[in-house]
Amino acid sequence: MTDKLTIAMAQIKQRVGDLAGNAAAMLEWRAQAMGADLIVFPEQQLIGYPAEDLVLKPEFQRRAAEQLAMLAKATGDGGPAMLVGSIFAEDGALYNGVAILDGGEIAAVRYKHELPNYGTFDEKRIFTAGPLQQPAEFRGVKLGLPICEDGWLPTVSKHLAAQGAEILISVNGSPYEIDKDDRRLEQVFAARTAETGLPLLFLNRVGGQDELVFDGCSFVLNAGGVPALRLPDWQEHLEITHWTRGPAGWQCAAGAMPLWEDHPADIYSAMVLALRDYVDSNGFPGVLLGLSGGIDSALCAAIAADALGPERVWCVMLPSRYTGQLSLDLAAQCAGMIGCKLDTIPINPAVEAFDQMLSGSFADKAVDITEENVQSRIRGVTLMALSNKFDHMLLTTGNKSEMSVGYATIYGDMAGGYNPLKDAYKMTVFAISEWRNKHKPRIGLGPDGPVIPPAIITRPPSAELRPDQKDSDSLPPYPVLDDILLGLVEQELSVDQVAARGHARETVQRIERLLYIAEYKRRQAPPGTKLGSRNFGRDRRYPITNAFRSG
Repeated sequence: MTDKLTIAMAQIKQRVGDLAGNAAAMLEWRAQAMGADLIVFPEQQLIGYPAEDLVLKPEFQRRAAEQLAMLAKATGDGGPAMLVGSIFAEDGALYNGVAILDGGEIAAVRYKHELPNYGTFDEKRIFTAGPLQQPAEFRGVKLGLPICEDGWLPTVSKHLAAQGAEILISVNGSPYEIDKDDRRLEQVFAARTAETGLPLLFLNRVGGQDELVFDGCSFVLNAGGVPALRLPDWQEHLEITHWTRGPAGWQCAAGAMPLWEDHPADIYSAMVLALRDYVDSNGFPGVLLGLSGGIDSALCAAIAADALGPERVWCVMLPSRYTGQLSLDLAAQCAGMIGCKLDTIPINPAVEAFDQMLSGSFADKAVDITEENVQSRIRGVTLMALSNKFDHMLLTTGNKSEMSVGYATIYGDMAGGYNPLKDAYKMTVFAISEWRNKHKPRIGLGPDGPVIPPAIITRPPSAELRPDQKDSDSLPPYPVLDDILLGLVEQELSVDQVAARGHARETVQRIERLLYIAEYKRRQAPPGTKLGSRNFGRDRRYPITNAFRSG
C-alpha cells in the first residue's frame, strides 16, 4: 500500500475518428509525464468525442480495440499507467468506458452508468448503461472512476464511496456553455465531494468539434470541496498533481489557480477556438467572407484573424447600387485594422443581367423582397466561386437574432461552411465587438489593439438591399427583439409570459410566428459555435411543419 501518488492530468485536444493519431498524441503526452504513477486523459480521448454514429460501425469498434491494446502494451516500459477513455463492445452491447492500462496490460475497465440524453447528448440511443461500478484497485489505492455524467449526478459517486473508493477521478467531455465553468466546480462537483467526503479530480478536454467547443477548466477539489488547483481555460495543459494519504484520507497538494475568463471574453474565445479547430481539422488553407461595413461581418473577420492569423483571412466587399460610400470606407478601414486581404467585386453587372433575364416573367409584378434576395444570392454565388477556386472556406455572418426570425437569405448570405455567430444574439455581438476593441484574447493570433472601427459598432444595422434600408424597418429594436427571443427560445415561455415582461403582445406574436416559420432555413444553415444551452440544431429541435402557436 502506498501513501503517495503522482497523477498527471492531460487536458488536451482530440480529433474525432483519428484513432491512430489520438493514440500517438496520448503517448507523446505520456512521455512528458515520466515519473508520474498515472496519466489521465479526457472521456473517449482515443476515439474523439462525440463520435456519434461512427461508434456503431464494427470496423471502428475493432480499430478502437486494436489501438487500446497497443497503448496497453506501451505501458510495459515501466512508465506511467494510463487512464484512457474509449468504447467497449461486449456481448452485443456497446459501452462508453475507461480503461486503466498498466504494466503492458489492460488492468481494469469501467463503464459509464448515467447516459445523458438531452441537449447535445444522445448516448442512450448509442450506448448501453453500465452497472454501478466498483472502485478500481491501482497501486494499492481504490480509485472511483465516474465518467462525465456519472459525476454530474449523485448516485455513482455515493455508490463508489460506499464501496470504499478513496479518490474520485472524473474524466469528462463537457462542452462549453455560458457560466458552465463555475457551475461545474462550485455546484456540481463540489456537491460530490460534500456527499462522499472524498477528494475529486475533474478532467476536461479543450478544442472544437463541429458546433461544440470544449473549454478545459479542469480542477482538483480536496474533501469538503476545497479547491487544490485549476488548469487554464482554452489551452492544452499537462499538470502533475501530488497526492498524500493522511489520517483523514487522500489530499492533493495545492497548485496553481489560473483565472478563467469572465464574460464576454469567454464567448469570444469559444468562437475563436471553435473556428480554428474546424478550419484546421478539415484542411482548409484559410477562410473568406463578405465584408459589408456592418458589425456582424466585421466581428467575424476579427474572430477569424484571432483564430487563424490575419494572413489566412480573405475579405471581399460586394457593393451593389444601394451600398453607401460609408460602408465601403468602413470595410476598408476594418480590413486595414485587422491586417487581412480585402478585394472589391461590384455585383451590379450580375444584378442587371438578372433584371433583364427575369424582366419578362416579372413584367406585371412590383419590385419587392424578391429583388433584394437576388442581390444576396448573387453575393453568395460570387463568394462560393472564390471558395471553390481557391479552397478557402466561406464563413457566413448572421447572428442568432437574425437566424431566429429568418432575417437572412437562404442560398444567399446563408451560403457557407461555418458561422461563428450562429448562437450569438445581436446584443451579444455588440458587447463582444466592444470588448475585442479593448482586449486581445490570450489565444488570439490577430493584432493588438482595436480591430473594428467604432463607427461600425454605432451605425444603425442595415442589409443595404434597397434605398435607405434599416433593420428596424422590419424588426423591433434589437434590445427588444433579443429579450423576446430569450423568452421564446432560451426559456421556452409562451406569448403571454413574454408579453408580461413589458412587450406588446402583437409584437411577441409576430416574432413567435417568424421564429417557427424560419425553421426550414435553419435546417439548411451551416454549423456554428454553440454558446448557450439552447442552440439551434443540437439543443432545440423543432418540426418544420408546425401549426402550434402559444398565443
